[in-house]
Amino acid sequence: MAFALRNDHVIVPLLPVEGPPQVRVFRRGEADKYMLLLFSAPENYAAMTPSEPEHRVLAYDGATLAEFLEQNIGVLEAVWFDVAGPHAMQAEPQDVLDALRLPRE
Repeated sequence: MAFALRNDHVIVPLLPVEGPPQVRVFRRGEADKYMLLLFSAPENYAAMTPSEPEHRVLAYDGATLAEFLEQNIGVLEAVWFDVAGPHAMQAEPQDVLDALRLPRE
């Protein structure tokens, strides 16, 4: 998935707050770290949270996602792709970052 991100984009959920966009991260119960959930389409995020009235999102390209991961790697335990979809995938944040940093061929 990270290889595809280098040439395309991913949908990143945002917090419903005023002001600059803030990425929404999720936490499992009382876990110390957070999970970054990424989606292939806004509809997939809406399907995961159908009871929420608003689904704010941004499209991140590979460079923007790499920048976010670099800034937040210490507080993330996992990156999930389309967690509510039929082909959900999980990766370590460092593995995603490493894949995004690979030189282009």
